[in-house]
Amino acid sequence: MIPFEYRRAEDAATAVATVTDNRRASYLAGGTNLVDHMKLGITSPEVLIDISGLELDAVEELPDGGVRLGAGARNSDVAAHPLVRARYPALSQALLAGASGQLRNLATVGGNLLQRTRCVYFQDVTTPCNKRSPGEGCSALGGYTRYHAVLGASEHCIAVHPSDMAVALAALDAVVRIRTVNGERTVPAVELHRLPGEHPERDTVLEHGELITAVDLPPLPFARRSRYTKARDRAAFAFALVSVAAALDVHDGTVHDVRIAFGGLAHKPWRATAAERALRGTEATPESFHDAAELELADARPLHDNAFKIPLARSMLVSLLRELSQEDT
Repeated sequence: MIPFEYRRAEDAATAVATVTDNRRASYLAGGTNLVDHMKLGITSPEVLIDISGLELDAVEELPDGGVRLGAGARNSDVAAHPLVRARYPALSQALLAGASGQLRNLATVGGNLLQRTRCVYFQDVTTPCNKRSPGEGCSALGGYTRYHAVLGASEHCIAVHPSDMAVALAALDAVVRIRTVNGERTVPAVELHRLPGEHPERDTVLEHGELITAVDLPPLPFARRSRYTKARDRAAFAFALVSVAAALDVHDGTVHDVRIAFGGLAHKPWRATAAERALRGTEATPESFHDAAELELADARPLHDNAFKIPLARSMLVSLLRELSQEDT
C-alpha cells in the first residue's frame, strides 16, 4: 500500500494554490494515466487534489464562432458533440481513435493533453530512463525502437507523445487556457508540449501547479473538411505508429490554405509547417502533396527499428490530402 492524501477541490483557485505550494501534490481528474503510473511506482504523489467536481466540463460555442472545450469534458462526450463533429471532424475522429470506449468515458480533455510522453522503458522501473530519473540514461537507445521518434529527438530521450487528440488540436490552431496562482494565461496547443532536449523529464511548458481549464478551437471554416488517420499495430487500444491530422482548403484546383500535424513521429505533436508553406498557392495534385511531405520529413532520423515510419508518414499524408482535395471539388 502506498499512502497518499486525497482531497476534493472546492474551486479552481484553491486547487491551484494547493498544488503550487506542494511539489508532491498532483491533480486528479479521470486518472487514466496517473493511477496507472502510481501502481507501477513511476510517480508517488503525497496529495491528490480531485478536480473532477469542478464545473470545467462544458462544450460551448464562442461568440466568434469557435468552440470551447472544458478541460474536464470527457473524451467520449467531446467526440460525440454536434459542434465538434460538424466543425472539427478531425478532432472527433482523433478522440475515437484513442484508447477504448471505457477509457474515453473517463478520460478528460486536460488529462489527455497532460498524459506522459513515454515508451515501454519509461514504464519499466527496472530499466534506466532519463525521463523517469534524469541522468540515468536512455534504455531505448540501442533497444526496441519501433514506436520511437524520427523527428526532434535527442540523445537523452527518443519517446513519442501518445495522444491522438493533441495531434488534431495542434493542426486546428487550438489554444490552451491555463489557470495560475497569478491569474490566467494561454498557450497555443502547438507550443504546449516540449521536445526532449536536455530535459526530457519535462513534457510541457506548464509550471508545477498550473491547471488547464479549457481548450479553445478558433473559427476555421475549412476545418469542416478535416480528417484524422492513424496507423497502428492493432485495430484498437494501441498508440500510433504514425498519425496525421489535416484540413485543406482548395479553390479551383489550388491550395488556398492547409493545416497539418503528425503524431507518432516526435516527442510532441509535430506541426508540419514546412509542408504547409510549400502547399499554399500550389496545385492540389498528388505530386505537390508528395513534394510537401518530402520537404517536411527531410530532417527525419530513423532508428534501426523504425525507418518504415518515414515512407509511411509520407504515404499517409499524400493519401489524406488527396481525399480532402477530392471532397472540395
